[in-house]
Amino acid sequence: MPPRRLLPAAVLALAGALFAQQEKQAPPSPEPPEEDEALVEKEYAFNPIQAAKELKIGDFYFKKGSYPAAIGRYKEALKWNPGFADAWRRIGDAQEKRKDLPAAREAWAKYLQLEPEGKYAPEIRKKLPGKP
Repeated sequence: MPPRRLLPAAVLALAGALFAQQEKQAPPSPEPPEEDEALVEKEYAFNPIQAAKELKIGDFYFKKGSYPAAIGRYKEALKWNPGFADAWRRIGDAQEKRKDLPAAREAWAKYLQLEPEGKYAPEIRKKLPGKP
């Protein structure tokens, strides 16, 4: 009878030894992805479609009167398309509503650099001192 009782114990000991050896040989697993999306840094590449979406969302916030949120969305649009002149114009408009005229003038100046003959250029030149 004693040998029968030892057989399961021997099998378990052997399985445990094999598992431990296999565990030692396994390559280290890569670091798991970050679960909190707020901590993951977003990568931007030129994407005019995404920039246009961000601009539309910014316009929603602008019409709602939430100018800081609108400015944030317009700046997000610029990350997707740095040469997006209309985003700069709208940042200027939102900064004007917030009574931050130096920031508004800076944004409008960037609009004029990108679109010197743009649709809104004459209107913006009137708002900027010293711009013909």
